[in-house]
Amino acid sequence: MKQFSQPGAVTWLVAIVVTCSVLFVFQKIVWLLVPGLLALMQYYCIRPVVEKGVRRGLSQNAAVNLVMGMFFLITLVLVVVAAIWIGARIADWQAGTARYVAGGQNLIRRTIASLEKGIPALQRAHLGAPFERPIDESAGEFAMKHLVPIAIGLLEWTPSLLLVPYLTYFMLKDGNRLKKYLVRGVPNAFFEKTLLLFELLDESLQNYFQGLLRLTLLDTISLAAGLWILGISHPLLLGLCCAVLAWIPYVGSIAGCIVVVLVAATDYPDRVGMAYGCLGLFLVVRLLDDFVYLPLTIGRKMHLHPVLGVLMLFLGTTVAGATGLVLALPVLGTVAVVGEVIAQIVTDKQLRARYRQAKGLATTISAATLRRTG
Repeated sequence: MKQFSQPGAVTWLVAIVVTCSVLFVFQKIVWLLVPGLLALMQYYCIRPVVEKGVRRGLSQNAAVNLVMGMFFLITLVLVVVAAIWIGARIADWQAGTARYVAGGQNLIRRTIASLEKGIPALQRAHLGAPFERPIDESAGEFAMKHLVPIAIGLLEWTPSLLLVPYLTYFMLKDGNRLKKYLVRGVPNAFFEKTLLLFELLDESLQNYFQGLLRLTLLDTISLAAGLWILGISHPLLLGLCCAVLAWIPYVGSIAGCIVVVLVAATDYPDRVGMAYGCLGLFLVVRLLDDFVYLPLTIGRKMHLHPVLGVLMLFLGTTVAGATGLVLALPVLGTVAVVGEVIAQIVTDKQLRARYRQAKGLATTISAATLRRTG
């Protein structure tokens, strides 16, 4: 497959402007965007299994129906088990949320006391005064104030999430048909470039989504193993939650770290070192992500300079909030691929000459046909 050169400055500038516009639109249809992204992720994970079934003699429809049926049954069993498990522990979570917040407050208070003991200037500043007052809310009041709105928000998203298996099924069943329909309207001179564009986009999206899941698995294993060694309760659940939160760049990793530190501070209220051990674990996993896991999973497919990546995160957040923060880099990479292909088509004199000749020939044939029939 022919490899494209790196996009130029003008192409990147146009890609950034188009990306900001796309993110602004995505923010308005986030209720459809989230199930669409989850469906794409499922599509690229399930498609290899469907293709394997087709190679073994099944028809496309039969392979899709078989794989999606098994996937639906497994998902249904997992949802039922999860619902039973959550229902049995919801009361404990309501009482435990305020306890974890109190554990975090105790950690901050003990840390400030240690700093004040070593630095007299901080003692005169009374930094620990705001944390001396204990939480005056009961567990039930705290849960009603903070957890109930979150639960209501999750229920509001349930109808949209039901679209995920529906969209995945028809992507697997009619994806090739849709591609043929789109290619059919392309002029013959640009046919090869269009096929190459579809191949590049398909490869880029597949690498991103499959790599993201592999990265999540590696992060989950690393965090769970580290938390288990430290003696933190529920290490696998915490590791999985933190790995999924890390899908949100920077903010998600910080939120996951805060959750784990609160759990450690509550489980070991008299051992401040355990909480800071968890903080050190997150720093180690973050370094592993940057230098080991990312090259092995998502890789450097987008070839973004770090400065451009950080700038795009800030622009995406400004334009589309949390939606822009999550989607800024993948959308920019996709738009850059499309922009580079279009730029090469526009600047390729041979392709444009072939298009003009084909158009002129079609006009001549049409005119001759009209003269014969007239």
